[in-house]
Amino acid sequence: MNQETQQFIIDHLHDDVRRLAFKTVPPAIDLRYALQQIEARRRLTDKVPTWASNLQLEFPPHLSVEQCSSERTAHYKTTLLQGDTLVDLTGGMGVDCYFLSANFRHTHYVEQQPLLAELAGKNFASLDANIVVHNCPAETFLEHCASVSAIFIDPARRDNSGRKMVSISDCTPDVAALQHTLLAKAPNVLIKLSPMLDIAVVLRELQHVKAIHVVAVDNECKELLVELERHYAAEPVLHAVNLTAAQTERFTFRPSEERHILPTMAAGVGRYLYEPNAALLKAGAFRTIAHRFGIDKLHTNSHLYTGDTLQNDFPGRRFEVEAVVPFKSKLKPADLRHTNKACIAARNFPLSVADLRKVLKIGDGGDTFIFATTLRDNSKVLIFGHKTAQ
Repeated sequence: MNQETQQFIIDHLHDDVRRLAFKTVPPAIDLRYALQQIEARRRLTDKVPTWASNLQLEFPPHLSVEQCSSERTAHYKTTLLQGDTLVDLTGGMGVDCYFLSANFRHTHYVEQQPLLAELAGKNFASLDANIVVHNCPAETFLEHCASVSAIFIDPARRDNSGRKMVSISDCTPDVAALQHTLLAKAPNVLIKLSPMLDIAVVLRELQHVKAIHVVAVDNECKELLVELERHYAAEPVLHAVNLTAAQTERFTFRPSEERHILPTMAAGVGRYLYEPNAALLKAGAFRTIAHRFGIDKLHTNSHLYTGDTLQNDFPGRRFEVEAVVPFKSKLKPADLRHTNKACIAARNFPLSVADLRKVLKIGDGGDTFIFATTLRDNSKVLIFGHKTAQ
């Protein structure tokens, strides 16, 4: 990228990209590339802020920017791997590799796409990161790789048509087929997988699984991180992790614990209502969470919990219940507590949120929350409440 193009990017970082596309510029400016860089920086502002604000860095096309890890999830990975030498077999844009490299004396970035490898090399140099770049397929690098401390791999989850892949064997590289080779090269392997994958499938297809981390950011599941450890034969640990700006919500359990706990159903709605975060729901700790916090489930399929004691450490949202109203086809204003607007959620309920708004004639927003759900006796209710103080 020449100086004129770089200056154009700096001058127009906050301009409308669609309008800039029709702008007449001097021949020295690569307009198409400049627009790509401006758009990439905007997408990365919240996702990888330290990179987005660094004007020395260059970014690849849209798909790679979309698929790269966020800065928050990359920082979380640094708590899982450390040692002398790291190999990132699917480097991509290099975000994970860069942050992980701080925990290792030597780091090798491997990427088969020439453009990504070239840009990563430039960016690592600009960031003064001690990372060696290799432009080759992961399998080729593994053939000649000596023993290392740890391997990180994030197999591609799209095929050549851009279709999202959700099966381990459909991803590239196929980590299920490579797992024995990976563990022969490194005692510790960290695999990043799609949050859409079924955890039971992961445990069935991969061996020596030490732990699985379900990682969410602001209550949206982003990735499954699978730790493999050479010769590990014990039961894996599941970590449900929700990363927020204020805190990290973490809940740890084992599958056998979940299987052996008897579910407890609430006779009615207590003083407080609890909604688990997305990571915990994905991890499947439905019985364990109730047992640990001494709360009861409203219904087998509702995944909402209740109790009369406030549990401030509960990993999710906590509400103080104001009223429980039986759901009927026609509700009077008094039944709705004269509420004009509210945040509505439907859990194990026959109507969608959109349908409920039409029936209830309530706008969106405000401090009131309404949960439309089903109780143990299969009765349909509306639970009114507000968030508890943190």
